[in-house]
Amino acid sequence: MITPPRAVRDRILSLSPTELPAYVYDLAALRAHAASVRAALPDRVELYYAVQANGEPEVLAELGPYVDGYKVSSGIELAHMAEAAVDRPRVFGGTEKTPTELADALERGVTRFQVESEYELYMLAGLAQRHAPDRRVAVLPRFDLPVPDGLLTADGGGSATASGLDPARADTIVGLLTDGSYPNLELRGVHAHLANGVHAEEHLALAESVVAWTLELAARNGLRLTEVDIGGGMAVDYDRPERRFDWHAYGEGLARLVTAHPGLTLRIEPGRALTAYCGWYASEVLDVEHGSSEDFAVIRGGAVHLRTPVTGRHDQPWSVLEVEPWPYSWPRPVVRRERATLTGQLSTPKDVLVRDVRAQGLRAGDRVVFSLAGAYTSSAPHRAHTRYPEPGFHFLDADADGDRSR
Repeated sequence: MITPPRAVRDRILSLSPTELPAYVYDLAALRAHAASVRAALPDRVELYYAVQANGEPEVLAELGPYVDGYKVSSGIELAHMAEAAVDRPRVFGGTEKTPTELADALERGVTRFQVESEYELYMLAGLAQRHAPDRRVAVLPRFDLPVPDGLLTADGGGSATASGLDPARADTIVGLLTDGSYPNLELRGVHAHLANGVHAEEHLALAESVVAWTLELAARNGLRLTEVDIGGGMAVDYDRPERRFDWHAYGEGLARLVTAHPGLTLRIEPGRALTAYCGWYASEVLDVEHGSSEDFAVIRGGAVHLRTPVTGRHDQPWSVLEVEPWPYSWPRPVVRRERATLTGQLSTPKDVLVRDVRAQGLRAGDRVVFSLAGAYTSSAPHRAHTRYPEPGFHFLDADADGDRSR
């Protein structure tokens, strides 16, 4: 359980029931965390923020001074960047890019492209001739490299991802980008995002394996590759939220790696690990249902907004803000059993935010606050569930004169 800071708590309690659910962001905490991450990294490690984690314009703007650029994965994220008016380099990655998205990215001046397939390489080359004829477009092929044996079964946990080009085709891809076939494309290096939910020691081992593979590829083809993008996937532990990614140890390890390879620039692309801790999802208990063997506290909203418990199959860290008095004449519903499950309003058994937790005494009308809600949430309900209004957004800033809400 993570108790919200006083400013967040006070804002949540100040909201009326009709203003819930709501997201509350602590912008001062976001800046402090981003600054500490940047300070932990050596100079030749570029920090790009993965916009897919949270594309709110206020979040993008606050991260601007601490990042070297932004990783975008869709046309929607490109539009978010334009709305935020953040002047930083962008790299366009993500699977199954459409021709429209690639053309839009080229016209918006995206500086680098992560290519996920041979088809995408051909498509990018053709579109670049039409939409960026006066410049060479930097390319980093993404390869689906093997994860070192046993790495993800250690205490660091994590899960492998599967996406990108077949490493067996690496020499062919390098040839296409260096033999003059596509003179408007420039091979800069390699991208490989190998796992998610990985802690510092394991993530550093992944980085070392990607760098070693890249250098072997360059030597075999007589090339000098200058960039290795090792993606994101830094762990945010919902089960043990106090256990954070060790950025200091990670930065020291990356410093040793870049020192061993003076001509190489590394790039990382954290998303969730930068923004999760600054966000809070606040709601209220609508009712308590007493099943034959279990109590269910039903909250306003739920997975229609806060999707991480469903997609990640975990319980969301939560806390309770008691609300008095009860304004109605009828009895106040209350959790009678020692334990209960917290669900949302959707008519599906998947709308579960916390399972079988100690919640005796939790009542209708009490506020429930979910932490680690600064990433992979939903700014608007799914169109199939239009009965659920868009949540409010509140941006608190202890270092500024006023707070922003919308």
